[in-house]
Amino acid sequence: MLGVALLVFREVLEAALIVTVVAAATRGVARRGTFIGGGIALGVIGAIVVAIFAGAIEEAVGGSGQELFNASVLLAAVVMIGWHVTWMSSHGKEMVRHMQQVTDSVKAGSSSVAMLLAVVALAVLREGSEIVLFLYGMAASGAGRLGLVAGVPLGLAGGVAVGFALYFGLLRIPIRHFFTATNWMLVLLAAGLASTAAGFLIQANWLPAWGNQLWNTSWLLGNGSLVGQALHVLVGYEARPAGMQLVFWLVTATVLFTGMRLVSHRMAARKQAQPAARSTVPTETATTG
Repeated sequence: MLGVALLVFREVLEAALIVTVVAAATRGVARRGTFIGGGIALGVIGAIVVAIFAGAIEEAVGGSGQELFNASVLLAAVVMIGWHVTWMSSHGKEMVRHMQQVTDSVKAGSSSVAMLLAVVALAVLREGSEIVLFLYGMAASGAGRLGLVAGVPLGLAGGVAVGFALYFGLLRIPIRHFFTATNWMLVLLAAGLASTAAGFLIQANWLPAWGNQLWNTSWLLGNGSLVGQALHVLVGYEARPAGMQLVFWLVTATVLFTGMRLVSHRMAARKQAQPAARSTVPTETATTG
């Protein structure tokens, strides 16, 4: 039972951490609960479909189907997170001004949340499909039904509880710094997902490793530990990273950071130009006879 609970806990934790960051980053946006809930539901449905066709996926592309599937899911999430953080760079300040009255004034944020719905769905899809496949394998290897029935809800509850703890911790950030903080968390999350995707592509022999082990910090923080697992999801921590994984991490973080800065500077320049343009409009002067 404890083995099943730990397995489910780790997989649920990975999905819960991503959902938590997304939920915090969309604080104050109208109908965000509907979008996030819809993303979770779509992910669960997708996980069931993936589990049904697990054999076909595993045998696809010369037996590398599962690795390529995981990499595709992760890279799609990176693209959608990137779109959101650049959008928030131009709209975050406006949303802060409207945080006290969550009305249709922030409804424009729905387009951004729709993109993050897909991120939530992809996260739940990947982790959910892995849970189903692992449990199927454990059942086939002789794991008792009682252990499965008791371990699954225990692991699920633990992963969700940690996610809620992180969420309410994020809400304690002062609102004037909130969107900046969550934007940075999303950048690190996207970089970590890109690094993990590179790891799957290396396993599938679609990318060179460029060094199988740049360093080894397993003695300090192992990948299998709870903290190591959480950091792996949130920032892409690897105790023994390959060179290509580091390249993916750095390129993704640099591209998103540069995009955020460019969009933010462009919006600031546009706002400064608007008063100047109004001041140059000729005013009608009175004539004397």
